[in-house]
Amino acid sequence: MESAVTTTTTAAAVAARAVDVWKVYGATEETRVDALAGVSVEFQRGQFTAIMGPSGSGKSTLMHCLAGLDEVTRGDVWIGDTQVNGLGDRRLTDLRRTKVGFIFQQFNLLPTLTAEENITLPLAIGGRKPEKEWLDLVISTVGLGDRLKHRPSQLSGGQQQRVACARALASKPEVIFADEPTGNLDSRSGADVLGFLQRSVREFGQTIVMVTHDPNAASYADRVVFLADGRIVDEMTDPTAERVLDEMKRLDTIAAGAV
Repeated sequence: MESAVTTTTTAAAVAARAVDVWKVYGATEETRVDALAGVSVEFQRGQFTAIMGPSGSGKSTLMHCLAGLDEVTRGDVWIGDTQVNGLGDRRLTDLRRTKVGFIFQQFNLLPTLTAEENITLPLAIGGRKPEKEWLDLVISTVGLGDRLKHRPSQLSGGQQQRVACARALASKPEVIFADEPTGNLDSRSGADVLGFLQRSVREFGQTIVMVTHDPNAASYADRVVFLADGRIVDEMTDPTAERVLDEMKRLDTIAAGAV
C-alpha cells in the first residue's frame, strides 16, 4: 500500500492536508465512535482526488473537517498555509468565502436568483467583484452563456449543477470540495459535470477533492484515496472504474468479515 502522505511534497504544492486527524463522537467509552482515527493525508495543488470507502468509513466526515464545516477532535487541518482548526468564526467564514469552493449533491441554488446571480453570490456576500475575464471563461467552459438569466426552476438538474460548479470556481479558490456532485444527476449529465471538473484541473490548475461512492465518477480523478473504519487503507493513481470497483469490493468483503 502506498503511503497517503507524500513526505517529499513541499508545503507550497499542497492545497489541503490533514495531520493525525481524529473525529470522535460520544461522551463515554460505551458510546464512543471514531469517525476518523488518526488520518494524515495531503492533496496536491492542480490535482483531482476522489475519496471513497464503504458506508460509514468517514469519507464525508473527512471532507467536512478539511473544509472547516466540522471541527476535529484532535489533529490539524490546513488549507494552503492557513491552519483551519482553531480559527474563530469570523476568520473561518472568511476562509470559506475566499479559499474554498463547495459543490454538493443538492445544488443549493437560491430559487429567486438567476443563474448568473447564483454564480456570483458568494463574491457579492464577501463584498468582492468577480474578475470579468475569469468569470466569462468559467461560464463559457460550463456552457451556460445562454442560461444566465434563467432561474433554477427553468434549468435541468445538470444545468443547475453546472451553475454550482461555476459558483465554486468563480472566486478562484485554493481547493474545491465536492460531495457526491453527480448523485442527483442522470448518467449523461453526470458525465458532463465530471468532465468539466476534470477540465478545470487540467486546464485551469484547480484543485478538487471529491467524495463519491461511484467507481465511474472516481475514474475521472487523478488519484483515489480509500477509507475504511475512519482510516486511510489504500490509494490509487490513474484509476479506472474497473480497478476502483475491485478495490471497493475488497473493502466491502473485509468489512463484512469483521462484523
